[in-house]
Amino acid sequence: MPNFDLAPSVQDQNLDFSLNTTTGLDPELERLRLKLVDNMLRATPVDRQLRKTAIPGLEMVGSDSSTSCVSSVYDPSLAFIVQGSKTVNFGDRELVYGPLSYLVSSVHMPVLGRVLHASKEEPYLAMKITVDPQEVSNLVLEMGSQLPLDAAAEACPEASCGLCLARMDLGMLDAVTRLTSLLDTPQDIGVLAPLIRREVIYRALIGEMGARMRKFAVADSQVHRVSRVIDVLKDRFTESLRVKDLAGEVNMSESALFHTFKQVTRMSPLQFQKKLRLHEARRLMLSEGLEAATASYRVGYESPSHFSREYSRLFGAPPRADVIKLRGEQRTTALA
Repeated sequence: MPNFDLAPSVQDQNLDFSLNTTTGLDPELERLRLKLVDNMLRATPVDRQLRKTAIPGLEMVGSDSSTSCVSSVYDPSLAFIVQGSKTVNFGDRELVYGPLSYLVSSVHMPVLGRVLHASKEEPYLAMKITVDPQEVSNLVLEMGSQLPLDAAAEACPEASCGLCLARMDLGMLDAVTRLTSLLDTPQDIGVLAPLIRREVIYRALIGEMGARMRKFAVADSQVHRVSRVIDVLKDRFTESLRVKDLAGEVNMSESALFHTFKQVTRMSPLQFQKKLRLHEARRLMLSEGLEAATASYRVGYESPSHFSREYSRLFGAPPRADVIKLRGEQRTTALA
């Protein structure tokens, strides 16, 4: 889902969110959490596969064991952990979060994620709600002066980061539980799901990370301009792009773009583009069976050896060895 989030040090926050326990919860929170666990166990198998549900924009995943690092590109979304814990790495940051916490992703972001705590008795359970940035902007405008101020977030030098963590309060947990309960009454989904999704976004906006989410909704803010650059990089990551040209597209100086981009993503624009390339190459080799050299050319590399070095640096093994390992884990999961 770091000291820019909830605590003064990375270690402190990891302690807060990596605890795989719900001991001492408020009784109402625990009642709702158990209801949510039950909803999810009936709706999705614990096979490590992120699965779409009948509710548009809602996906769920379950796992009965820890996993190795999985590469993905997060889209703007809210990701909730209901049981178990997970670590997410991006740029120079690592976020560790567990039960009754959620990750706010305000932009597209290449990450490496790994399930830390999961078992057959208490499987890891998580869900993701995709968020349309325009939906957030419209809701911010509608709420206007009703939005609470967050002086701490405004003062924090890293408050503009594109990924941050928050705790689920009673209102958020109740809304998410009601949303998943609709899977039992599919005839209600068309009318009620959009209303509850809107409530979930509303509760995120008024929650502890709301001020940071709102920064990305302000059209003339620097972080909003960076989100537009991220969209360009996501759509054109195979091309040779210059920071100067990217800055010109959003009317920023090169230095301002570089500084703000690094605040948002914890990496430079070119590092971001490189990770998009490597994540896509990994997907092509794993899902489509491409050889490493072919995948490297497909994502924009001119030298397969250069690609192999950068791939090994990011994923910890050369392309072929990494893909063989991942396929072996997939087979093991399928046979379990």
